Amino acid sequence: MTRVDAVYVAVRDALMAGELEPGSRLKLAALAERFDASLSVLREAMTKLAGDGLVTVSPQRGFRVMDLSVEDLRDLTRARVLVETAALGESVRVGDVAWEAKLLAAHHTLTRTPWKEENGRIQPEWAAAHHAFHTALFAGCCSGHLVAVAVTLRHRASLYLQWSQRLGGATRDVETEHQDITEKAIARDAEGACDALAAHIERSTSALLAYVAEHAARTTSASEHGLQ
Repeated sequence: MTRVDAVYVAVRDALMAGELEPGSRLKLAALAERFDASLSVLREAMTKLAGDGLVTVSPQRGFRVMDLSVEDLRDLTRARVLVETAALGESVRVGDVAWEAKLLAAHHTLTRTPWKEENGRIQPEWAAAHHAFHTALFAGCCSGHLVAVAVTLRHRASLYLQWSQRLGGATRDVETEHQDITEKAIARDAEGACDALAAHIERSTSALLAYVAEHAARTTSASEHGLQ
């Protein structure tokens, strides 16, 4: 792993851990000191993160964490539901016993991995197990291109997932949601499994949209009372 790759992973992990707020400016000097990297190495790492859609860059504003965009979130959610359910549906219909075993193993690992830290942030180990579980759902699909798009969209949604739990504060029985998807997939209930997956994706979006609406209302109220 090159130095650029190492710094890229370190900054990405900080983003995924929720240590940097949506839309916040990324101060290169402070980050270079934190990760013991030169500014040139850090800029290359930031450019890679921008390519992933996790960071934005402009000549005037520099590097920033991606914004919490309602329009983007809704569009991304719609795309994920369409693509991920298509990939899961084919996995259920044509996946073999090896696919079933991989899915059950991924689900078992996920259920045995602690979800949140005391501060409410998602554990990195859980995030990795969660990604592996959803990837296993698609593993029986015969279309490599469809799977690649599904995985890319899930990666693009990673920050929104983190924010939905930390900012949205929704109380959800995520374990039951995963159990429901798994049981229906293994039972070869393609329609039921896809419906459960779609609901699972949309619940995270709903939690974050609720936070955005509440935050906007608080900001408007504070402005009206001269608090800003």
